[in-house]
Amino acid sequence: MGAEAQAFLVFSVGMLLLMSTGMNMGLALVLTGAGMAWVLDFWDTQLLAQNLVAGVDSFPLLAVPFFILAGELMNSGGISRRIIDMAQAWVGHIRGGLGYVAIGAAVLLSAMSGSALADAAAMSSILLPMMRKNGYPVDSSAGLIAAGSVIGPIIPPSMAFVIYGVTTNTSISALFISGIVPGLLMGAGLICAWRWVLRDMVLPAGPAPLPMRQRLRVTGKAFWALLMPVIIIGGMKSGIFTPTEAAVVAAFYALAVALFIHRELRVAEIYGVLVRAAKTTSIVMFLCAGAQVASYMITLADLPSVLTGWLGPLVENPRLLMAVMMIVLVLIGTALDLTPTILIFAPVMLPIAVKAGIDPVYFGLMFVLNGAIGLVTPPVGTVLNVVAGVGRISMPTVIRGVNPFLLTYVVIMALLVVFPQIVIAPVQWLK
Repeated sequence: MGAEAQAFLVFSVGMLLLMSTGMNMGLALVLTGAGMAWVLDFWDTQLLAQNLVAGVDSFPLLAVPFFILAGELMNSGGISRRIIDMAQAWVGHIRGGLGYVAIGAAVLLSAMSGSALADAAAMSSILLPMMRKNGYPVDSSAGLIAAGSVIGPIIPPSMAFVIYGVTTNTSISALFISGIVPGLLMGAGLICAWRWVLRDMVLPAGPAPLPMRQRLRVTGKAFWALLMPVIIIGGMKSGIFTPTEAAVVAAFYALAVALFIHRELRVAEIYGVLVRAAKTTSIVMFLCAGAQVASYMITLADLPSVLTGWLGPLVENPRLLMAVMMIVLVLIGTALDLTPTILIFAPVMLPIAVKAGIDPVYFGLMFVLNGAIGLVTPPVGTVLNVVAGVGRISMPTVIRGVNPFLLTYVVIMALLVVFPQIVIAPVQWLK
């Protein structure tokens, strides 16, 4: 067996064994990368250290901690709650209205935080108790909130797109634009799925519709929250700031609104917000560092060429190739979280897609969409864990409730494979 084949075995088997022990994913990536270096006779501790540093030494990656901070400030400063209140004022009186509120809030929050976990935590803490109190089934309610949360990595701004763009050298601004239509399609798909779930659901009568004046007043309270995505997307589109600078603007904007306009965040509470954001950032950044070690060794072992050889016959049929890649990523997504999936497999798969004539921005959108769906796919299902933890319900309950919405996402992904212009056309039009 050649050194390259041994390196592939070390990586695949090593990752499976280390993950089964519950080891931190970043550390598992470092150890498997070190094992590959040993097999390839390329062992050098200095080289490993340099790759660890190189994994996080990137200006565009600065967007990650600031988007995480913006999400924490939104939850602590009342911005997320005002978005939910606005959605409830407009559609809360409809039968099953709290479900539509969850969908509307998910789409709006996605345009601000860029994080599925932040959106899941916010909606689980606010909406799930309300849905329980009003007689909604716990499984369907938790499943809908979990499914809505994964729109976060798709509608811009998106931390997943930032990480993908840095990893594959793809335009982050183009990736942001590519997520708008698919994200709205996901919201529309959830509405259809929720209507189907409602068929046999016995619910108490909803509240009376609010007068128009009161609806407008609640919407006015959410004005500063709604202005946030306009500033971020408008600033990037007009060239005022880059995606990295947009993350900084989002964080400072959320801080200013929470402190001086909503006045729901006290100065003494800022330290706690910064600590929570720093903890989350450290997890993501260590993943990036560990993935750089593994990716460097994967390149040395020439594993992309091996994968190209396996998929070579499909290069002449881009749609079939894309479908096969998505199936492979579905299987990967059941075992890995979104960030390590991007860091490890995007650099390997993108060259094959480009060779087949697939637009790199379109492939990036499909890659991140598939990984986002993995956030609500067992056994890892990070978002499922967040909803279960915040809502204090069992994982099997959340998994049972998310299944109809997961099927909807699979249908949308298949639609985007068949009709790639749904993604490509808006990007070309807005360039």
